[in-house]
Amino acid sequence: MPAAAAPWLLLAVFSGTLISLQARITGELAAGLGGDGFAAAVISFGSGFVVLTLGLLVLRKPRRGVGLVLADVRARRLRWWQALGGFGGAAFLLAQGLTVGALGVALFTVAIVAGQVTGGLLFDRMGLGPAGPQRPTRRRVVGAVLVLAAVGLSMADKLGGGFPYLMLLLPLVAGVCVSWQQAVNGHVKNAAGSAYAGTFFNFVAGTGALSVIFLVHAVAVGLPSRLPTEPYVYLGGLVGISFITIAVAAVQKLGVLLLGLCTITGQLVGSLALDLLLPHGDTQVTAATVAGVALALAAVAVAALSGGRTGRVVASSGVTRAAASERVDGPGAV
Repeated sequence: MPAAAAPWLLLAVFSGTLISLQARITGELAAGLGGDGFAAAVISFGSGFVVLTLGLLVLRKPRRGVGLVLADVRARRLRWWQALGGFGGAAFLLAQGLTVGALGVALFTVAIVAGQVTGGLLFDRMGLGPAGPQRPTRRRVVGAVLVLAAVGLSMADKLGGGFPYLMLLLPLVAGVCVSWQQAVNGHVKNAAGSAYAGTFFNFVAGTGALSVIFLVHAVAVGLPSRLPTEPYVYLGGLVGISFITIAVAAVQKLGVLLLGLCTITGQLVGSLALDLLLPHGDTQVTAATVAGVALALAAVAVAALSGGRTGRVVASSGVTRAAASERVDGPGAV
């Protein structure tokens, strides 16, 4: 891995800490809504969509990037399903709202990590991301296995009876969806020449999907009877904008698997920080948790030393829009 990728590794790890923060916020929002995870998901994702839309009203370059994406979809230079990465984010946020309250951040993270690692290996091998096919080299596979071991180690003392383990299936599937989201969002960013525009399309798709699901649920069981009064529980959308923007910009530099490993490490670090600084319920920080975080950091280092990338860029948008990136954002802009 070139030395120039080091800042992207750090950014990806930081984005993982934001994922843990969002999981805590969304879980508390759902609890404040009377346990309505559907409403919590649509509020969190929808607030991010509103913020990004307002930004487009005043930012000319991202608006031009949105136009470029639409033009590429119409011309079939960008496949229509590559603009639907927000569906993966919607699955992730819905899983947060529905399961974090019952499982806790620890068990939720275990299932998400398993799905992310599986999806990262699969989608890198398929070449779904803008970096093209990534061979599952020995070090990448070892890094992935070590991350799974790190999660198991750090969370093992938190597993116990009384938990609805079948509920783990939802975050497991959501973790795979997150890897798919990271892969296809990179193509949208290339087409737009703008990480902002790529993030906007992510929130358009996710908000649309969650709105339909929420309306169906509301017709069946009704609307929440109350709204929480704590302002911080409504910040999930802003947190989501931050880590999705980082992922959109970083996936071409790191590949889907390595990006996933970094964000997983960030999730572990974030969970540790939350447990230390903002303890919730009966959460305790143990030596196993600290050891698991250290092992995960070592795993990312192993995967990062796996050598250069091979293969081709799957979608032509990354090549055809190289000049567009210069037009929209200027050299070196995000």
